Amino acid sequence: MWDVLIVALASGLAGFVDAIVGGGGLILLPALFAVYPNAPPASLMGTNKGGAVWGTAWAARQYAQRVDMPWHALLPAVAMALLGSFGGAWLLTLVSPEGLRKALPFVLAIIFVYTLLKKDLGQQHAPRYSGRTEGLAAGAIGLAVGFYDGFFGPGTGSFFVFLFVRGLGYDFLHASAAAKLLNTATNVAALALFSWKGHVWWQMALVLGAANVVGSLLGTRLALRHGSGFVRWVFMAVVGALILKSAHGAFFA
Repeated sequence: MWDVLIVALASGLAGFVDAIVGGGGLILLPALFAVYPNAPPASLMGTNKGGAVWGTAWAARQYAQRVDMPWHALLPAVAMALLGSFGGAWLLTLVSPEGLRKALPFVLAIIFVYTLLKKDLGQQHAPRYSGRTEGLAAGAIGLAVGFYDGFFGPGTGSFFVFLFVRGLGYDFLHASAAAKLLNTATNVAALALFSWKGHVWWQMALVLGAANVVGSLLGTRLALRHGSGFVRWVFMAVVGALILKSAHGAFFA
């Protein structure tokens, strides 16, 4: 009973953070591994996706109701994110992501420093492209980050946010809204694969999903109320935590 309560609380907190800027996997997945140390890792990862996908989808819905979403660009990007996620998961069955695991903290550090120095980055919503060009650019982001999510995963939401801000000229609020939609697609793709392989504890996933939606609702309301400046600072905090966690896992674990 206590184990379910602990991971449900972790799922709620993960949904809260994930709804604002991504990075909920920093909270929920380690909690599952800590509470169930003897469980098969694939089952814990599949159950994590089974819980997290609901909060991410709910956040995407909430953002879509309050933020002007460029559907002409995001719908093709969703399709490309699905394709990329399946491709990454397939590659993971063939090769090890060890090299990427060691490179990740350095990539995140570059993003952190760049965002810190560019104080006006993502404060104004000024899309660089329109029409088909915007769709192609968003699709490229969906394919690349979707592939990364299927192959490795940590920091997927943060990569989506950064690339939409830096590459497409979105502010942090619009970038977070777009990231939620695409991250839902990559989560669905991964969940389908884990489910097909029998690696989802569905009863646990439903409990985690309910808690995740509650946290997601609170996080989305805060982001919409306080705007891009608030999302930017949460982004910085999450990327900073990702740097520390990924560096520890790559070099000190």
